[in-house]
Amino acid sequence: MHNVARTTGPAAAAEDTGQMPALFDREGGDAAPRGRRRKRGPDYEQIQRSPQFRALRSRFRRFVFPMSIGFFVWYLAYVVLAAYASDFMSTPVFGLVNVGMLLGLGQFVTTAAITALYVRFADREMDPRAAEIRAQAAPVTEGTPQ
Repeated sequence: MHNVARTTGPAAAAEDTGQMPALFDREGGDAAPRGRRRKRGPDYEQIQRSPQFRALRSRFRRFVFPMSIGFFVWYLAYVVLAAYASDFMSTPVFGLVNVGMLLGLGQFVTTAAITALYVRFADREMDPRAAEIRAQAAPVTEGTPQ
């Protein structure tokens, strides 16, 4: 396939610097000086280096990873049972409902339960801490070097 990004002619000034043309470097019609940031809000790099953010990320991972692994194992068990234990899965429970149907419905119930648990966890643990970190972060202001 032909590489359309490669040019054979002389490089333009924007290509030499890796910067986009001035047309795309404007916000509200005013071009910012090169090498400087505009006022944009919190300093996300400072936030990522903070111990509070690291603790928040660690708390998030301690909830999400075990929950994800648990659900994956539960789902995999359902698939393996459906593939290799058809006699067990077709065991009638009541009427035309069998074990396989109940376990399949359990997948949906489990998904809803995990979602509800995560929303509760985020509302109680994550969101207040994230708001606190955001409030403590120093904003990036006009003239701050990149």
